[in-house]
Amino acid sequence: MGTRVGSTGMNPEDKQQSSQWKSPESPEPKKVRQSRSATKSMLIVFFDIRGIVHQEFAPEGQTVNAEFYCNVLRRLSEDIQQKQPELWRAGNWLLHDDNAPSH
Repeated sequence: MGTRVGSTGMNPEDKQQSSQWKSPESPEPKKVRQSRSATKSMLIVFFDIRGIVHQEFAPEGQTVNAEFYCNVLRRLSEDIQQKQPELWRAGNWLLHDDNAPSH
């Protein structure tokens, strides 16, 4: 008579879904694990109530230091001038910087 063998997944539902029947003589099944991607990307986004004003990906391996961030802010100001000139002319807009860690 066979027994049901489950995987070592992250939650009970995964274990149930990937379990299989095997005889007592057969070897334990091997579970292939998916590895996380080694490549990470950071997207910098500025938006207002109307939508995205400026977005760009930081180059791979780029350290976000003062020089890099000042260049991003220059490109942001150019986009504001082009996309929302009335805001730029009024000069009464604020930038809220929230550098929360990624999830």
